[in-house]
Amino acid sequence: VQLQASGGGLVQAGGSRRLSCSASGRAFNSYTVAWFRQAPGKAREFVSAIKYGVGTTYYGDFVKGRFTISRDNDKKMVYLQMDSLKSEDTAIYYCASTVKMDKAVPAMAADYDTWGQGTLVTVSS
Repeated sequence: VQLQASGGGLVQAGGSRRLSCSASGRAFNSYTVAWFRQAPGKAREFVSAIKYGVGTTYYGDFVKGRFTISRDNDKKMVYLQMDSLKSEDTAIYYCASTVKMDKAVPAMAADYDTWGQGTLVTVSS
């Protein structure tokens, strides 16, 4: 599968943004897909993941109910709805995938073998 992230841009603090991750290839419903982010000078950070199959979701601790991940297997898309954005959410957001993934919490970058190119989200305060 190949991935392409989109939807980034400039948003005011307190606002919302929806990121999209489009996938090519077959059997998309067999893939676990995640979002990571990387702010300038910081390490890549787990944001959220949605598993294959029943679509169990996971979130980084900092999300605190502000973000929602979802997927549309027919369209081969994964979305990250981000609400109540803060300046510290400014980062390049990457989507990543791996086939299946039965790890309890797939929150490590090393868990994923395919990465999209990233989309920049800038939150102005």
